[in-house]
Amino acid sequence: MLMEMDELMSLQTKKTVRFCLLLISLLLASCSDSSNQDQPLPQLPIVKGEVHLAPDSPKKSYIKTISLSLTQHPLLEPLTGRVTYNENETSHISSPVSGRVITEPVALGTRVSMGSTLLELDSPEVAAAEADYAKAQADLILANKGVIRQQELYVGKAASQKEFERAQDDYNAALSEVQRAQDRLKNLHISRQQNDGRFALRSSIKGIVVERHVNPGMEVRPDLDTPLFVVSETKKLTLLMAIFEVNLSKIKLGQKLSIAVPAYPNRLFPATVEYIGQVLDEKTRSIQVRCDLPNSDGLLLPGMYATITLDSAPDDQAIVIPLTAVFTEGDQDFVFIAIDENHYQQRPVEISLRLKDKAVISSGLSPNEHLVAEGALTLRSEEEVDADSSTNKK
Repeated sequence: MLMEMDELMSLQTKKTVRFCLLLISLLLASCSDSSNQDQPLPQLPIVKGEVHLAPDSPKKSYIKTISLSLTQHPLLEPLTGRVTYNENETSHISSPVSGRVITEPVALGTRVSMGSTLLELDSPEVAAAEADYAKAQADLILANKGVIRQQELYVGKAASQKEFERAQDDYNAALSEVQRAQDRLKNLHISRQQNDGRFALRSSIKGIVVERHVNPGMEVRPDLDTPLFVVSETKKLTLLMAIFEVNLSKIKLGQKLSIAVPAYPNRLFPATVEYIGQVLDEKTRSIQVRCDLPNSDGLLLPGMYATITLDSAPDDQAIVIPLTAVFTEGDQDFVFIAIDENHYQQRPVEISLRLKDKAVISSGLSPNEHLVAEGALTLRSEEEVDADSSTNKK
C-alpha cells in the first residue's frame, strides 16, 4: 500500500516538472519574438548626394526618368522671323499702256500659267501702234515701187544716179520704220494682224494671283503707284530674319533651320539659309538673313510670324535635357541620375546654353544614363531629410 502511494506521488511530480518546463519554454519563446519585433530593420548607410526610396514610397509617383542620348542641339536662343513672298517667284504686274478695262479681271486666288490673260484693255495707245505699223507697211510698199521705177529709169538713162540713190534711201527708211513698228507690237505681245485697239495684260510667271488692284471699267495708266496684279508661286516662300552681330559666326550658307508658326504649334517646317546680308544695321547691330522656305502643302502664308530654331551641324552633337531636371545651388547646376529603381545620385553638370524649356549639357552626363526629368526637387528634399536624420542620430 505504501509503495503504491509512493509511485503515485512520483508520477505526479514528473507531470508537474514537465508542465513547468513547457511553461518556461513558451515564456522564453514569447520574449524572443518580442525582442525580434522591437529590433529595428537594417538601414542603408547615408551617402551625401545619394537618395534611397523605399519600393513602396508614394514619392516614386512624382519621379519620371528618361534615357540620355546625343543629338543635334540648338546653337542660339530661338529667333523670330517673318514669312514673305519669294522674290524669284513673284511678279508685280502693271499695264505698259493706258486704257480702260473692258473684261472681268482674273479673281484673287486664281492659279495662272505664264502668258495667261489677266484682263483686256481698250487702249488708244495700242490702236495708235497698230495704225503706225499699217502706215509703215504702206510706206514700205510705196518706197519699194519707187526703187523699182527709178532703177528702170536709171538703166534706160532716163534718171540720174542721184535720183536712184535717193529712192533707195527712202526704201531703207521705210524698212526701218516697219521694223520699229513691229518691235513696238512685239513688246506689247500684239499680233501684226491685230487691228482692234485691244490690249491683253498677261502673266509673266506661273503662280497664284495673291493681289488685285483693278476693277472692270477702270482707267489704268503705266505710272500707277500700285501694280494691278501680284502673282506669286506660294509653294516656294522666303523666311526673313535678323541675326545679331555677335552670333554671325554661327550661321552659314546652306545651313538647315526649323521654324514653327502659331497656326501649327505642334509642327516644324524646314528652311535653308540662302543669303546672308553684307550690310550691318548700325542701329540694331544685326544682319538680315534670307532663307528658302518650301511650302508644298500650302499651309504657310506670307505675313506669318515664325519662331526659328538654329540647330548645330549633324556631326556636332550634345546631350539636351529638359530644364525641369535641373536645380541650382549657389553657382552650380545639378541633376539626379537614376542608379536603379530606388537609388538616385546627385550629379553636377555644366550647361553651355540654357533655353526656355531645355538645357544643352557640355559636361557631367553620358549617353544611356537615366536622368530624372521630373521630380528632382522631390529627391532633393528627401536628401535633406536623410541628412537631418543622420545628424540627429549622431
